[in-house]
Amino acid sequence: MKRQAQFANLGTRWLLLVLWAATAVGPALPALAQQPGGPSASNSAAGPQRDAAATAHVADPPPEEGTEAMFPHFKDSRFWLSGQMNFIFQTHPPFHAAYSGKNSLSTNYEKATSRLMTLYTGVRLNNSTELLVDVEDAAGKGLSNALGLGGITNLDVVRIPGEGSPLSTAPYLARGMIHKVFALSKDKIENDRNALSLFEELPRRRLEVRFGKFGLADFFDQNSVASDSHFQFTNWTVDQTGAWDFAADTRGYTVGATADYEDRNWGFRFAEVLMPKVANGIDLVWKPWQAHSENWQYELRRGLIPKKPGAVRLLAYTNYANMGIYRNAVAEFEEGLVPRPDILNHPWHITRKYGFGINLEQSLTRNLTAFGRFGWNNDKTESFAFTEVGQTFAGGLGANGAWWHRKQDRTGVAFVTNAIGKDHQTYLAEGGLGFLLGDGKLNYGRENILETYYTVHLWRGIYLAPGLQHIANPGYNRDRGPVLVPSFRAHVEF
Repeated sequence: MKRQAQFANLGTRWLLLVLWAATAVGPALPALAQQPGGPSASNSAAGPQRDAAATAHVADPPPEEGTEAMFPHFKDSRFWLSGQMNFIFQTHPPFHAAYSGKNSLSTNYEKATSRLMTLYTGVRLNNSTELLVDVEDAAGKGLSNALGLGGITNLDVVRIPGEGSPLSTAPYLARGMIHKVFALSKDKIENDRNALSLFEELPRRRLEVRFGKFGLADFFDQNSVASDSHFQFTNWTVDQTGAWDFAADTRGYTVGATADYEDRNWGFRFAEVLMPKVANGIDLVWKPWQAHSENWQYELRRGLIPKKPGAVRLLAYTNYANMGIYRNAVAEFEEGLVPRPDILNHPWHITRKYGFGINLEQSLTRNLTAFGRFGWNNDKTESFAFTEVGQTFAGGLGANGAWWHRKQDRTGVAFVTNAIGKDHQTYLAEGGLGFLLGDGKLNYGRENILETYYTVHLWRGIYLAPGLQHIANPGYNRDRGPVLVPSFRAHVEF
């Protein structure tokens, strides 16, 4: 009891640290503010203040407009070279659990540090075509090897080989794609040049086509408040729609093509990509007539509040792959054919998983933006690529530090509640294992997560961010938790 009280005090101190940072760090460090002549302040937490049609639809690769880096990024060059380093330290104190299984979040004190480094390169071949190539290095680990939660606490561990994984720890090709823009109007708009789009300006009405290796989350389900583990939240199901089981290998990337039509106030994009051979596997199936994934997103760049910027994004997807069926796995167990339900115990056969999502953001003031996400999938078919979530609701607020005269700072608070379907529940309750979950039993309850952070800009491209997550019913299990997860992030842009 004494040890648990000590860790409760530790959690309280972390919460106080986050609150202190939000109120005291800005005024206390005026000398560390953005240097004169540097890039303009980011609007990442303030919503789409500019012409939204000019905004690139990107995830954690490039920083938002105006994010200060160690070295300047030239705007008048056909080449691009930049990079980032992201270090996330997380820990959790001991917590109560009536039982644990192979894939449970450990009940003992834990700490883990992840490292993700990316080199972004690109060359503009002509006024409408560019080649983009990114190389990444990922190391470290997540808490309990990133097991035991639907909403894993560190999005960066998607890139990191797990314990016993055959993945190499050497640098790897993250993205390699051709980007082609077809002009459908003569008038131009300014483009926020970044690592995934090198053009200084783009046709206002256009068709953008990409082909190669990339992450679907680079272009789909984007949100200016909650999409970037470098500067914003770190929980998987806060930064992305948890029920979107998007096609990806173990690192979070796939191969395929996207088509993106953009007009003044709206856009529509489609992606056709490859699926992995096994759940969360590194190898893709190179037979798209068998295993494949389709993703659609409609984006309306209009706020729900009159005269205030905002966006509404509607997402849908279908996956076809060698996925098991939870109900069939349970039936095999109940018939005595296997010692426990095994979602992998089936011959090669292609099944379908489908779902949809809604992604909202709304500027409330110039420097304060609200966001919300809802996602659902049928969850009768095996969770296969992203995480084990069948339904999710998320919402929160993001604030830009310009509000308190710290242009490069940002802070936010978010709440997400995740769920799984009845067949998935029965499978876990009978002792089945998913690629992330498996406590041996299950007393089902929604997994509820509260997360907050504060990102402090120290100097040039150096940022620090204390954070805190509170998780109730980890792994959808009322017999376990709650869990408190303090974190500390160090980030460098160059």
